[in-house]
Amino acid sequence: MTPTQHAATLEQPMALYEKHRTIQVRSVTGFFSKWRWAMVWITQALFYGLCWLPWNGRQAVLFDLVQRKFYIFGLVFWPQDVLYLTILLIVSAYALFLFTAVGGRLFCGYACPQTVYTEIFLWIEEKIEGDRNARIKLDQQPLDARKLRLKLAKHAAWIAVALWTGFTFAGYFTPIKAQVAEFASFSLGPWQAFWIFFYAFATYGFAGFLREQVCKYMCPYARFQSVMFDPDTLIVTYDAARGEPRGARSKHDHAKAAGKGDCVDCSICVQACPTGIDIRNGLQYECIGCSACIDGCDQVMDKLGLARGLIRYSTENAMAQNFGRAEILAHLIRPRILLYSAILVAITAAAAYSIAVRLPLKVDVIRDRGVMSREVEGGLIENVYTLRIMNTDERPHRYRIDVAGLTGIGLADLKETEVPAASTQSLVVSARVPVETAGKGSQPIDFNIEAAEDPSIHLKEKAVFILP
Repeated sequence: MTPTQHAATLEQPMALYEKHRTIQVRSVTGFFSKWRWAMVWITQALFYGLCWLPWNGRQAVLFDLVQRKFYIFGLVFWPQDVLYLTILLIVSAYALFLFTAVGGRLFCGYACPQTVYTEIFLWIEEKIEGDRNARIKLDQQPLDARKLRLKLAKHAAWIAVALWTGFTFAGYFTPIKAQVAEFASFSLGPWQAFWIFFYAFATYGFAGFLREQVCKYMCPYARFQSVMFDPDTLIVTYDAARGEPRGARSKHDHAKAAGKGDCVDCSICVQACPTGIDIRNGLQYECIGCSACIDGCDQVMDKLGLARGLIRYSTENAMAQNFGRAEILAHLIRPRILLYSAILVAITAAAAYSIAVRLPLKVDVIRDRGVMSREVEGGLIENVYTLRIMNTDERPHRYRIDVAGLTGIGLADLKETEVPAASTQSLVVSARVPVETAGKGSQPIDFNIEAAEDPSIHLKEKAVFILP
């Protein structure tokens, strides 16, 4: 290249982003395909089904934002239980670290909502428009009645799935049976309607159009996954030593006699990839670990009468040092895996124990600041308090209320109250002590609240009593 040509090359504009190209994914079957569809069925059965499961006369799972109550089967959580949300996020993070360190992007390839709904939308597309070759041909031909009919049918099916997904999503925050009645009578609230259509639009756009672009450009996990990988992490790999030099040949040609490897350069691994990469170029951040390329390559190897595994799950160390299966498994158990596992088990066990032993009772004590203290008849000093009693159980309780901490202290009148199931009740109570009680200023006291029918439900809440 002459200096003039080199300068001209440098002056050519360079695009910051790769030009988008439509990826028509080839359908493949095999061991990993069955697992992906098993995860589709499991995740969607849970998502679409849990909101319809009855439990104690209500939804089994309901995040009631209006009443600020969060029901998960037999558990009722309140905003004060935000600690459990924090623990859930920590457990999820450590589980992600552990699974990624062991097997790469397993979550992305099998359980990520983007992967799951893209798989569903691709299935619909294939059933209506045909296989990969038929879809490519359909896209290339001019618009006619048949093409319009197929495209409309496909998008109608996509929109139906997306709307039902949005409706189900909103049904976890509003009782879904009431939502059905409101929808049938055209009386949905504005926020309900907004979230139903917003989530439906996101599902339709992400799974129907953006697809691999979400994984490549929008998902942050693709960018920081490399820090969680190491040479002993199981990843989708191409065995270059066995496959190269690649080249087309017939089934009856012997690869070594022809001076070629086992790869026949059929490009099925590329056609089956939902992000359109060529795994033969090595691990790339766009790879979501779905293993579709493994299933596609194994089908070709079966037809050629060759051993499976030209593309397979392996590790960098295993490929470099020719490890067998036993050696690969031995290297999986390494210090970081043991550390992640220990932390995950410890946090999960502590959270489970905390939930198992937690009392279905919460109490807030607020002293009346309008009147610090006052003397009442009988030579008594009185302080007034507001007790906010939260019954987090799903059955009503009658609570006995007592106060202790100062000599002669007692309540003026109210000493029992009934609180309905999963509700809050505010009570105004007066605590009194004899005027001759020793000590002046702020004195610590305790309010004791106990369920009359179950003494194990007992809570002591600290407060202060002001003596003039």
